[in-house]
Amino acid sequence: MKEITDKMLQRFLKYVTFDTESVDESNNVPTSEGQFVFARYLAEELEAMGLTEITLDEKGYLYATLPANCEKSVPVVGFIAHLDTSPDMSGKDVKPRVVQAYEGGDIVLCEKDDIVLKVSDFPEVEDYKGHDLVVTDGHTLLGADDKAGIAEIVSAIAYLQAHPEIKHGKVRIAFNPDEEIGRGAHNFNVPLFGCDWAYTVDGSCEGELEFENFNAGSALFTIQGRNVHPGYAKGKMLNALRVATALVEAIPAAESPEQTEGYEGFYHLMSINGGVDKAEVSYIIRDHDKAIFEKRLAYMDEVAAKMNAIYGEGTVTVEVKRQYANMREKIEPMMHIIEIAQTAMIEAGVTPEVKPIRGGTDGAQLSFMGLPCPNLFAGGINFHSRYEFVSLQVMEKAMMTVVKIVEGVARRAE
Repeated sequence: MKEITDKMLQRFLKYVTFDTESVDESNNVPTSEGQFVFARYLAEELEAMGLTEITLDEKGYLYATLPANCEKSVPVVGFIAHLDTSPDMSGKDVKPRVVQAYEGGDIVLCEKDDIVLKVSDFPEVEDYKGHDLVVTDGHTLLGADDKAGIAEIVSAIAYLQAHPEIKHGKVRIAFNPDEEIGRGAHNFNVPLFGCDWAYTVDGSCEGELEFENFNAGSALFTIQGRNVHPGYAKGKMLNALRVATALVEAIPAAESPEQTEGYEGFYHLMSINGGVDKAEVSYIIRDHDKAIFEKRLAYMDEVAAKMNAIYGEGTVTVEVKRQYANMREKIEPMMHIIEIAQTAMIEAGVTPEVKPIRGGTDGAQLSFMGLPCPNLFAGGINFHSRYEFVSLQVMEKAMMTVVKIVEGVARRAE
């Protein structure tokens, strides 16, 4: 086991050096060339490992197969992780460092620039005393989201190859671009993947098992003001920024991300842009409950109408979009795939923690594309930030969870 775990760490440390930050403003697929560079590297690695049916398409989606080593009919199960890192923080020139046998207390990421992972800010770090933690130098994110997932999947395949006594059916793996900007599933070839179901390995804390996610939408308010010289503005000027302020005040502040948890939905103010003459206000809307979600979307139209009643018809227009839906309705008819994952976690020494995702994954969209796809933990903490870290011991448990799922699927087919 130690040899495979050490190899997994080396894989991960190599993977995070690839600059794969996705670019929301780009219309290319993938949205950054670095993702393609990383995908080509992985394709070569998988080929060297002896995997079959390796396909890297023109959009940067990589698929591969570990052939079955038993003759009985076993469902084809897949494992998926994403190539890109979040544009919330730079993923270029990542310099990972391993804090071996972490003893507790603050972790100095960069002494020169006084960047410190403080227990007072992130008390959960002390849950990992005794673990080997991979951290950054404080100037970039780490990229455990989701390069930890990729390393765990590849290492699980290596483990199965090294242990032919573990009988299994055909296993498919896939690595896709642009998950962080919500496009990861858009060009995923579900028929080519050819799985009965799959799991994304893209969660956070040890034991996370998720098959519920937010229903997601967005609202973009456009405010048309009227700008005149401020010295002669009385009774004439309509300041679009003041309208924007009133609009924001009309949306419940208590129903924002920083005020909610668990199954509670929210309105998240993303940006206010513009000036006196014209402004835009952008929100994302989230809720696990479909009926409440629809009410939230409808409320965006009500807010626009309220502003127009105050400031004049046509002052505010709103564009409301649906982004993705809660995968629960697609998973519930196949709850055995959750049971298999729970059993696998227990066999890997993990306590399963079934919880809703306060966000979305590629698995949500894939579930509605005909591929039921719950989410497994990958181990990273403080995603999308300079304070991101991951435990090697948790990565090992994630790797073994994948192995035990594969073994459990074959055992269940007997």
